[in-house]
Amino acid sequence: MNAQTPNFGISIDAEFDSGNINVIEIDGAATRLSIPADHMSEFRQWFHFRVSGAKGRELTLKIVDLGTSAYPEGWPGYRACVSEDREFWGRADTTYDKDADGGTLTITYTPASDIAWFAYFAPYSMERHHDLVAEAAASEGVDYRRLGTTLDGQSLDCLEFGEGDTQVWLYARQHPGESMAEWWMEGALACLTDPSDPVARALRQRCRFHVVPNCNPDGSRRGHLRTNAVGTNLNREWESPSADKSPEVLAIRNAMDESGVDFAMDVHGDEAIAAVFLAGFEGIPSWTDELGDKYYRYQRILERRTPDFQTAKGYAVSKPGTANLSMSTNQLAERFGACSMTLEMPFKDNDDLPDEAQGWSPERCRLLARDCLAALLEWLGPDAG
Repeated sequence: MNAQTPNFGISIDAEFDSGNINVIEIDGAATRLSIPADHMSEFRQWFHFRVSGAKGRELTLKIVDLGTSAYPEGWPGYRACVSEDREFWGRADTTYDKDADGGTLTITYTPASDIAWFAYFAPYSMERHHDLVAEAAASEGVDYRRLGTTLDGQSLDCLEFGEGDTQVWLYARQHPGESMAEWWMEGALACLTDPSDPVARALRQRCRFHVVPNCNPDGSRRGHLRTNAVGTNLNREWESPSADKSPEVLAIRNAMDESGVDFAMDVHGDEAIAAVFLAGFEGIPSWTDELGDKYYRYQRILERRTPDFQTAKGYAVSKPGTANLSMSTNQLAERFGACSMTLEMPFKDNDDLPDEAQGWSPERCRLLARDCLAALLEWLGPDAG
């Protein structure tokens, strides 16, 4: 929905790739907004919109009715992302009042130019995705593979490379609003396709990589938080994916069945926890201490390599035999005996190493990706492959 106040020339719109907002009213430079739910779903948290005509004016943007959003615990301590050039994403002054208008996020910002963009996290557009895939596919030794087609008719892209025997799967954005996951992928592919990078050269000798930068193109383009074109949460489909509800998972899992999986990382973002952490596969029926130790060793290596990663905060560990096998990390560990894991990055900031200007940012996602790959190389050891 678009709205405009002629007296002040301020307008708000979201009719673009990953845009998502409803305009309730505009009163001068103050607004009341709400977040629409994903199509055919009740999940709602992702917002992405632009404000134009407000140069030099203090904007007061109120997003209401957030107490019933998907993750209301994600709003306290959160600051909205803002950009005026769509390259550098900073953070705007933001407060949350759970008692006001059903839960209200108030964003205050004074644009220096006539257009400012606001988002739940720095967006990663489908156009940028296509540029990422095209650049990587043109790199020496990289094979492009179209795994399948989404329900909206988009391609499901996969990049494959490396000469080793260890099968490594990296995949991201099962939940499309977690755009930090594809910023991580951009950093990973920049590293892995760089012929002069010693980490990449050693990894490509030891491993065969299968990289899916965006598992959910439809949800990404539609401005969804968590689901695909028909409201399916893809990370609850890995036990029994279907062509009508989750063709993305069906195509990826079929390709994994062809190659096998030794190591897998599913890249995500977490709304509430202001930290970077991993979630493993404790609780799978075939759990062994030997397999679990592989995962815990990778955790320890990554924690030593970067201060942006920690192990004190994270999700509760599943009790023996209670793992949800419809989630990819659990399914891959059970199905292949893989050392699989979910990487979570914050929508907020890393409270252990805060950045006042940007919070958690695309730049930090890209840097973290190289640290994750360097940790993988160390984890493999000198005789791997």
